[in-house]
Amino acid sequence: MSGDAAGGGISRRRLGGGVLALGGALALAPIPFADAATAMGAGAGSAAPSGPGSGRPAVTLRRGSPARAGLLPGPLERLVADAEAFLAPSPAHPWYAGAVLLAGRGDTVALHRPIGKAVRYSAYDEATDTGVEFPADRQIAMAEDTVFDLASVSKLFTSILAVQQIERGSLALEERVASYLPDFGGAGKQDVTVRQLLTHTSGFAAWIPLYKEPTREAMLRRLWDEAPTSPPGSVYRYSDLNLISLQLVLEKITGRALDVLLREEITAPLGLHRTRFTPPPSWRAKIAATEDMRQPWSGLDRGLVWGEVHDENAYGFGGVAGHAGVFSCAWDLAVLGRTLLSGGAYGRARILRPESVELMFTDFNTDFPGDAHGLGFELYQHWYMGAMATPRTAGHTGFTGTSLVLDPTTDSFLVVLGNSVHPVRSWRSGSAPRVAAADHLARAVPVSPGRGRSAWFSGMAAGTTATLTLPPLRLATGEGRLRCSLWWDTEPETDVLVLEASDEVDPAWLPVPFTTTVTSSGEEAGTPHPAGSVSGWSGRVWHRLHADLADRRGRRVRLRWRYATGAPYVGRGVYVDALRIEDGDRTVFDDSRHEDAARVEAAGWSLSAD
Repeated sequence: MSGDAAGGGISRRRLGGGVLALGGALALAPIPFADAATAMGAGAGSAAPSGPGSGRPAVTLRRGSPARAGLLPGPLERLVADAEAFLAPSPAHPWYAGAVLLAGRGDTVALHRPIGKAVRYSAYDEATDTGVEFPADRQIAMAEDTVFDLASVSKLFTSILAVQQIERGSLALEERVASYLPDFGGAGKQDVTVRQLLTHTSGFAAWIPLYKEPTREAMLRRLWDEAPTSPPGSVYRYSDLNLISLQLVLEKITGRALDVLLREEITAPLGLHRTRFTPPPSWRAKIAATEDMRQPWSGLDRGLVWGEVHDENAYGFGGVAGHAGVFSCAWDLAVLGRTLLSGGAYGRARILRPESVELMFTDFNTDFPGDAHGLGFELYQHWYMGAMATPRTAGHTGFTGTSLVLDPTTDSFLVVLGNSVHPVRSWRSGSAPRVAAADHLARAVPVSPGRGRSAWFSGMAAGTTATLTLPPLRLATGEGRLRCSLWWDTEPETDVLVLEASDEVDPAWLPVPFTTTVTSSGEEAGTPHPAGSVSGWSGRVWHRLHADLADRRGRRVRLRWRYATGAPYVGRGVYVDALRIEDGDRTVFDDSRHEDAARVEAAGWSLSAD
């Protein structure tokens, strides 16, 4: 299988009337966050139209320093160090033989680093669970331009090709797939829509061994005869069959094979010279090897796969398939990511309109919490996006060890390409290297303090509890209150920040209700937090906080922030600034005063300028 994880209708998702299928065309109206799709981040992206017809080119990538990218160098250095640690047993075997790491923001690639080996093993010894290494002089080190079998990251290219056809009116999002492929409509699939293929809500099984069929025609007949395991639209279930079906739709309506569509509609316009299906033999020395494919762990006995597609079903389709089969390098994927973050344009080329790109960053799966999905792109998945995850962070992974993550809120992008099935698929599990890299890139995006030069920062450690405790204060009036600035972005529900109080009457730490208001909004009422806690996404902006302490009159009270995180994933963390406690018209604590700040007890928190 090429995927790493398996797991409503248009009127049920929150697009503000944004998308309506009209016959064979798509009507695009204003969509929430549409402005952000073309104005993403400080100084990068392009708010005004760019590319052909605009009179000016869109952003293109260049190499530069972390400072030029608006990133902190320390976390990027730790990103590489942590990635290198996974070349060693982690815990029993290396997660990958090697990898290429690329991270950037705006128009700047601030990190592009190869580590480890592109080719290390000639075979896998099942009896000893060890890899049989090539002689040292036949092993090949990773290079910046090493090409990888992307596995399921290929789905993004197929999805972009589909959105192009939606934009042009030849494909309708809410149209039944059977209206394009009559044979598809059998076995209960007659009502499956194009949208359901793109969002994995078709009801298809996660995978079936199409490659066991003797011919392409037999493979297609097996697909036509495959019945949904759930009613279409009733569940989210990640399935390769969705994108294989979409490939067939695209080939039918365009009259072109998928590899031709990829070349003519994406790679040639964007100049992606190292991206294609079925790479030629001349590329082999620059391609990362994958698996020693033998039964029982593989469906096929092929030996060391190197320069050919790894996925069994894609191999059955001759290496050209909608779900897997694209080969590419880190720089080309960064260009693709930059194109989407810039609203569909790169330099003087435009492959999509901004409103079409928006469909990839907007959740169509609001009926299936936790399985947010744009058209083709997964959204808000901490399990591999780490602290880069936001409701609009888009990406995908591939079974071979690949991933692409795009965060429009910070205009940052991350490519992690590893050959993690080299020499065998059972050596790696989970997505720890992807999460670690994403956490470090998220930390590299600075957060300016709400006031002054520094703010209290919770850190980003998983599975811990950090407390920030203010000194004991006696409140003489019934007008006590806490004011501060608060910034938070945590893994929803799992990681929680709580404001608590303790005093002589109630020595236990008890939650304190408060309200928050976005600092830049100008609103006065604010959002109440009756449980005294926050969790999840807050927009990555500063909020003004107010907590009423009237019920603590006459008591010697202590306040603290308690931030508890689960494992193994975290968000970007919490910042608290401008802490101030007032008692009537008196200010009894202000952390801008040195003597007050010195009395704060920080366990797991630290003062941070960024």
